Amino acid sequence: MRTEFSVIQIIQLILAPAVMINACGLLLLATSNKYSSVLNRIRLLNEEKRKLFKKAGEKNFEETQRLESLSRQLGHLIQRAMLVRNAVMCYTGAIALFILTSLLIGFGFLIKGFESDSAVMIAFLVGMMAILAGVIFSFLDAKRGYEIVRFDVLVDE
Repeated sequence: MRTEFSVIQIIQLILAPAVMINACGLLLLATSNKYSSVLNRIRLLNEEKRKLFKKAGEKNFEETQRLESLSRQLGHLIQRAMLVRNAVMCYTGAIALFILTSLLIGFGFLIKGFESDSAVMIAFLVGMMAILAGVIFSFLDAKRGYEIVRFDVLVDE
């Protein structure tokens, strides 16, 4: 049985997941910026690769090492872009789940006989798991980013 809540208490309960929405928004902002940077880097390297392929038909072409380096870097960057994309999707999914949590809390108070406690907890916990997955993808991206830079430096030595 539900105890009686005031309208203000109900609104406070509904807004409690807003803290998590705000946190996810900050994570999403940083990750989206990183995603844009990785995609722009892929586009630039791919454009350079296309230009080198055009030059490859010439007699005096001496850029084969750079072409190989570009191909490797692009492969690594595509993998990195997938990791960042997955993090973005997890954070976005978490935001949706926290919004759903707020709505379920509200429906639980508005609709008599609508028992939402289990659904609220499930939506909230799945949202937290989505954040954890996003953090793991971000960790793997940071690791991959270092490996790409390290490879780029070692190739030029």
